[in-house]
Amino acid sequence: MKIAFLADPLATFKTYKDSTFAMMREAARRGHVIYAFEQSDLVLESGLVTAAAFKVTLTGEEDDWYRADKPASVFLSEFDAVIVRKDPPFDMEYIYTTYLLELAEKQGARVFNKPEAIRSHNEKLAIAQFPQYTAPTLVTRDEKRLRAFHAEHRDVILKPLDGMGGMGIFRVRDDGMNLGAIIETLTDNGQRTIMAQRFIPQISAGDKRILLIGGKVVPNVLARIPQGGEVRGNLAAGGLGRAQPASARDLEIGQALAPILFARGLLLVGLDAIGDYLTEINVTSPTCFQEITQQTGFDVAAMFVDALEAAVGAAAGA
Repeated sequence: MKIAFLADPLATFKTYKDSTFAMMREAARRGHVIYAFEQSDLVLESGLVTAAAFKVTLTGEEDDWYRADKPASVFLSEFDAVIVRKDPPFDMEYIYTTYLLELAEKQGARVFNKPEAIRSHNEKLAIAQFPQYTAPTLVTRDEKRLRAFHAEHRDVILKPLDGMGGMGIFRVRDDGMNLGAIIETLTDNGQRTIMAQRFIPQISAGDKRILLIGGKVVPNVLARIPQGGEVRGNLAAGGLGRAQPASARDLEIGQALAPILFARGLLLVGLDAIGDYLTEINVTSPTCFQEITQQTGFDVAAMFVDALEAAVGAAAGA
């Protein structure tokens, strides 16, 4: 197959932990041909979507890990698969990208995850579709409602709806210290909608990443454990990643959501769970492949490429 990755600049990859690199390496090992391009390389002209994509050859070296051919303008339908691996922020540029990719689909491209599905599943708000698995949650820009939520639950988390890597997450305890200032900052004085959730004490055991691939649950999760007094377990915020077998509750949540999300066009999903509660549904560029593989021996990238090959085959036969 010819597989194109829509990603951030390859020169920024930390290959020892990057999940997109793990996908590329496994695909190349199987003989698939790898290409890459960035958001800025997408063009719509005369009703047709193209990208300035370049062929990528993996060198096997740790630092100087790839060779890039000269970019060429190609129709995305020329690839067997286009893999969306652009990191957030999920801003208007990201939304414009999904529109262009959706047009490319109509012109024959096979895009994973489906751009419409990415756009329809805000990584914070999507959990509202599965309230049976979530802790008490409030989404609003209204200060009075946010204060009442804190008064009811006494220990809460406040966060923006468009953050990543733990950015902008605040914990407000029973004393309400700085609650007003935090609400004003996150909502931009009532101009921006945010999320409040009851604090889940099991964060001390880690914010767990449950990967769903091709409608199935990866049997191991990565618990991202807060360090140094932090409330955030995100690896980007200094959390310690510890791979472990999925718990019965992890499997219950994963097995319930996996077929639903896969049917919506989401080949790869990263659920976040704290204790027994679902906290996020990540669909843009879920990570943790390498950490799980390195610590447990379960080859997550192989499972992903298996699922990709099956999805492409199914789409080709449809």
